[in-house]
Amino acid sequence: MTAFDLFSIGYSNIAAERFLAMLQDAGVNAVADVRSVPFSRWSPWFSQHALTARLAQAGISYAALGDTLGGRPRSEDLYRDGVADYEAMAAQPEFGAAIDRLTEAAARSRLCLMCAEREPLDCHRCLLVARHLAARGLAVGHILYDGTVEPHTATEQRLLALDDEACDLFAAGQAVRLAAAYRRRARAVAFRQKVPAARRAAEKR
Repeated sequence: MTAFDLFSIGYSNIAAERFLAMLQDAGVNAVADVRSVPFSRWSPWFSQHALTARLAQAGISYAALGDTLGGRPRSEDLYRDGVADYEAMAAQPEFGAAIDRLTEAAARSRLCLMCAEREPLDCHRCLLVARHLAARGLAVGHILYDGTVEPHTATEQRLLALDDEACDLFAAGQAVRLAAAYRRRARAVAFRQKVPAARRAAEKR
């Protein structure tokens, strides 16, 4: 575990006690919540106030960072055809400043990014946030549903293996293939805006 600078986890439908145990097994003492909306209807204890109190009882601090690192941007300029554009989001000054703060926090604590999705490759915590932390040279470990920790480099290899089009770019370098795989995966799983009924009706005419 000491090889990792920080971790990420998706709580999915994990029981509260097991979730805490997974964090403690990794030595985590600080959680950075990167949900745009820190609330869970199905698992109420993962909502911000209940979660903050529960983590504090275990000696783990909590910070909500969804305003700058969330996957559901408020600005219309950060959507492409109604889908959150991770590349445009990463170019925002606020995002870069938030990555700076995470980098600093990871140097003084055992930090873990938290979102809802079980699979890292289905979540912006991996495809957006962890990607840019890794680009800063930080070693990120994704705590998987079974409790094992997958290095971000291994997650990227799974990403390449899942992306048939990137694999077809045999003449391209690894960096080019990986960037293409990130782009396509993000396009497939990123938050989509709901189209109002009136607009859907107008588009059908």
